[in-house]
Amino acid sequence: MILSRTSQYAIQALTYLAAQTRGEPTLNREIADNLHVPSAYLAKILRSLCQTNLLYSKRGRLGGFTLREGAERMSLMDIVLLVEGERVNRECLLGLKECGDAQACPMHRRWKPVKKQMMSFMRQMILNDLVKAVKS
Repeated sequence: MILSRTSQYAIQALTYLAAQTRGEPTLNREIADNLHVPSAYLAKILRSLCQTNLLYSKRGRLGGFTLREGAERMSLMDIVLLVEGERVNRECLLGLKECGDAQACPMHRRWKPVKKQMMSFMRQMILNDLVKAVKS
């Protein structure tokens, strides 16, 4: 499990939003420009995060995206699971469809402990930790 581009952008956008003044909407274009990511792709990701109840979106002249209460306390693993789904736990490093303990790819046995450690780290790291690191 290496993070997909979608998960990377989601975490970056949520970190950016968490660092903003609470309750003030931020436009997709501003987030995309500051993170140097494609605006249209980011808009899809942000809409998806609204559907998972991590963000509010508001249309109109004073619209934009804001974090929902408590979102800054979510772990990075929770965010990745919301974006990617449970397939993150089953995905093969080499991208093979059949890979597991019973039918392992050439990397499986060496990758499994690394993946376990990485997932543990992501469960411990919360969004607010990233915001503090960015601000310091």
